[in-house]
Amino acid sequence: MSRSAHEWTARPRLQDDEFVSSTVYTHPGIFELEQERIKRATWKFACHESELPTRFDFRTVEHAGYPIVLVRTEEGGIRAFINSCSHRAATVVRAPRGNAEQWRCLFHAWTYDTRGRCIAMPRASGYEQAGLCKDGMGLREVKVGIKLGMIFINLNDEGSPFDEYFGDAFEILEDVMGTKELEVFHLHKTVINANWKQWFETNMEIYHEYLHFLNRNIAMSNDEFYERRWKIYPNCHGTLTPMKQRYERVKGLGRRDERTLPGLTPGEFRVVDLFPDTTILCRATVLRIDTSNAISPNQTLVEQRGLGIKGESAEDRLIRINHHNQFWGPFGRNLPEDVVAVEAVEKSNRCGASRYGIMARHDEMKSLDDALMRAFYKEWSEYMGRPASNPLGALPGETNAANR
Repeated sequence: MSRSAHEWTARPRLQDDEFVSSTVYTHPGIFELEQERIKRATWKFACHESELPTRFDFRTVEHAGYPIVLVRTEEGGIRAFINSCSHRAATVVRAPRGNAEQWRCLFHAWTYDTRGRCIAMPRASGYEQAGLCKDGMGLREVKVGIKLGMIFINLNDEGSPFDEYFGDAFEILEDVMGTKELEVFHLHKTVINANWKQWFETNMEIYHEYLHFLNRNIAMSNDEFYERRWKIYPNCHGTLTPMKQRYERVKGLGRRDERTLPGLTPGEFRVVDLFPDTTILCRATVLRIDTSNAISPNQTLVEQRGLGIKGESAEDRLIRINHHNQFWGPFGRNLPEDVVAVEAVEKSNRCGASRYGIMARHDEMKSLDDALMRAFYKEWSEYMGRPASNPLGALPGETNAANR
């Protein structure tokens, strides 16, 4: 039966955790609070260690609106800094990646080393009256955590320690990513016209696999697809029971029984979701790290990295690249299908055509259960100090859970 305008806009007759208000995706004030209370307060995947292979290699990224530079130090470790000059805030390192022992700000030539120390201030005597000197003008350092080659950063000095925040969330990746050294062979970036949470939701709810031609054929045609179960860890990280996918059911995909990644059985698929915005997917012969950066309430930069085994033969690498691109990247099937779907949601939410999103599927924690979605918005609500079902009903400045 169709619904009237009153029925359409009325609060759903559901529990508070079974729906969200569309304003969590569209409201500018909510977006800014997310940047402050979630994005800048939690651990964020930045890049893979293979992207910084030698000492003094650097890479610049954006996170929660801040420019960040990561560097392989002379001692071989990884450090990260806010990429903003201590003098007048100009971006110091302007290249996306490179190798340098020192970074010189183009504006006034203040210079920094890879430990973040200010090592040069032209005509420094002019600052003596004000009491400024190089020793007190270093870059602002950002916390770094590394797991299985993945580099994470955290802008919140008072936030949860790395190991405490993630706990056992990486346990099904240990044998895949910790047995042989992996490296990034593909990095694809896509700007989508949708909220960052709408994108992450495509990795948290499996009900949408009906969208994907390949997944309908190689996964949903198997009975075990529906029997997999969610495991939700503290701090809202989640995994699904691994399963074997039947690639041979789609012409051109093959069986993928060879070049299987360490720890996986032929055709095996695993997935790990990390709060708030990163997913690691292991698909038989190739691994993908999927993360996003929120640009605005209705625009998101999605980054997808494909990983293979470091030092493998050119023949093996070519096969792995082909397997990656059949699903992911600019020429795969899954990425454009997901983009079309989330942008369709964004269009309705943005114009006010829809007031609520439903996540009310319950199925004993099996794959089509919305359990991880509900857990995500419970975590979101705690950080934000307001319920996702009615986020504008709480006033700014009430419970700030960002530093818990």
